[in-house]
Amino acid sequence: MNILLLGSGGREHALAWKLIQSPLCTKLLIAPGNAGTLQCGTNIELSPTDFEGIKKACNKEKIGMVVVGPEEPLVRGIVDFFAADPVLKKIPVIGPSARGARLEGSKAFSKKFMERYKIPTAGYREFDAANYADGIAYLQKHPLPIVLKADGLAGGKGVVICQSHVEAVAEFELMLQGHKFGEAGSKVVVEEFLKGIELSVFVLTDGRHYVILPEAKDYKRIGEDDTGLNTGGMGAVSPVPFADAPFMQKITERIIVPTVEGLRKENIDYKGFIFVGVIKVGDDPYVIEYNCRLGDPETEVVMPRLKNDLVELFMATAEQRLDKIRIEQDPRIACTVVAVSGGYPGSYEKGLPITGLDIPCPEDSLIFHSGTKAQKDAVLTNGGRVLCVTSFAETVYEAVDRSRDVLEKINFEGIYYRRDIGYEFL
Repeated sequence: MNILLLGSGGREHALAWKLIQSPLCTKLLIAPGNAGTLQCGTNIELSPTDFEGIKKACNKEKIGMVVVGPEEPLVRGIVDFFAADPVLKKIPVIGPSARGARLEGSKAFSKKFMERYKIPTAGYREFDAANYADGIAYLQKHPLPIVLKADGLAGGKGVVICQSHVEAVAEFELMLQGHKFGEAGSKVVVEEFLKGIELSVFVLTDGRHYVILPEAKDYKRIGEDDTGLNTGGMGAVSPVPFADAPFMQKITERIIVPTVEGLRKENIDYKGFIFVGVIKVGDDPYVIEYNCRLGDPETEVVMPRLKNDLVELFMATAEQRLDKIRIEQDPRIACTVVAVSGGYPGSYEKGLPITGLDIPCPEDSLIFHSGTKAQKDAVLTNGGRVLCVTSFAETVYEAVDRSRDVLEKINFEGIYYRRDIGYEFL
């Protein structure tokens, strides 16, 4: 089977690495890919949101399956685009319809969905230009800290945690009147702040059944000890020590089952990933957010730990027979550490040469590219998060240490990475 994978980040490199291990994958094309995905298949210069271009590529390359990495094509309706086309509708697309993708594409939609199915989450109110004054009054009386979320997609930057009422009112005004997040902030969700430890849970559903993939914990802050600005993710660990069997059972019963059942009851076409951002408050799980795709950099520890054939999993998803699948996991600990460009998550330079990638990697370590591009015989930086190193070990300490050892041999101007990923478990 010829497979088309959409996306260009570390998530997509990890997916590509896993897909080509399957004997069912004859040829893999990645659109647009990066310098790392070139090791797995053929990159094609095509935007994941260019639906007409994707249609032409599918016809030309005789594509038998499309795997969607990022959220934007899903929110824009790529699954619906395929379903409406007499030729393309025969090609399974791994991802939800536009209605299903609203779990990520609209914070207000997802909060109402959780309310309907009694899924535990933080209390909230939503406001827009029409009830702006009510929002100001509500914020001035709200307990601190206050969480403000832009309703739509904001590139992972649409959440602000405010420590004072003055800051909350100012951010609220910036979102709704200053258009800080553009159209994504035309509606704002105000949430109560939940204090606890976070966990990323990954579900693959065929619309009726589901399987749970290895869980992970990621690290968003740029600085060690979780300080500084938020990023797309500086590293991840899997499995997560506090996610024991009783806690995962609570997540399954209180969150996963009602989520999948709710989608089915509302006739929402959903054949793909549900990423549940969970926070453990005391001994109980609450949903922080849903995403309609895998996380990055969590995928870079989830895929290496997944022992199943990924193409078989996707075929079972398309054919609604995930109830016949049993997930197998590598029992070892996987840790990934992300190397970023100098200045990230602020402004940074692109096009810097990367050295050390040709040094043989230890057997228990893997390099996944994110923001890279190939230019003749060189690999250059092409983004804020440049690459990551995932390593296996029996302990978090050893896994982190092995990833750091590999990163010390890789260099580009301004390279930076956290040395304390998994610090609370070390």
